[in-house]
Amino acid sequence: MSQATFSLLLLLSILCLAAGTAESAGVRNRSSSIEYIKSSCSTTRYPTLCVQTLSPYANKIQPNNALQLAQAALSVSLSKSRSASSYVSKMSRLKSLKAREYQAMKDCVDNMSDSVDRLSRSIKEMGQTSQTTSQSDFSWHMSNVQTWVSAALTDDNTCVDGFSGHSMDGNVKTAITNRVTTVAQVTSNALALINRYASSH
Repeated sequence: MSQATFSLLLLLSILCLAAGTAESAGVRNRSSSIEYIKSSCSTTRYPTLCVQTLSPYANKIQPNNALQLAQAALSVSLSKSRSASSYVSKMSRLKSLKAREYQAMKDCVDNMSDSVDRLSRSIKEMGQTSQTTSQSDFSWHMSNVQTWVSAALTDDNTCVDGFSGHSMDGNVKTAITNRVTTVAQVTSNALALINRYASSH
């Protein structure tokens, strides 16, 4: 075996070893992040849903980083809120809606639009918390986030409440309430993780 061939094989061996080490470190980090997500989610009202929706963000959440976890939870909430808002808007244009269904749907469109707006503002405000230099500034930004996310949760619940009563029973009520209830649940989880971050600062 020539010296050049030996050197090349040695280099390849070193590269493979380094790649394997990096990969195993990545697996360990992801595993630690998943454990952190699970332990944090256990304090929320809907822990199973919390783990299910936040696990895909494990690579972006460092263990014990409450800010990254809260930001991921907000992103999940905003994404589901936008999807539900679009769905409700389409459903509101159905010609077969009864008068009460139409009114409830119309109100729900407004509620979900407000929810999306408040969650969007919350995400921007959340980013400001990591750049503050004083406790008073941090508390002010966090207060805004908590207020807006709480209001978004109220919007979700108000939409669902609009379809209460047996007279509203049917496919429309089931479709809307199922989707918006999920939004309310992930938003509730997000608020719990936001409060956890606020108290840890």
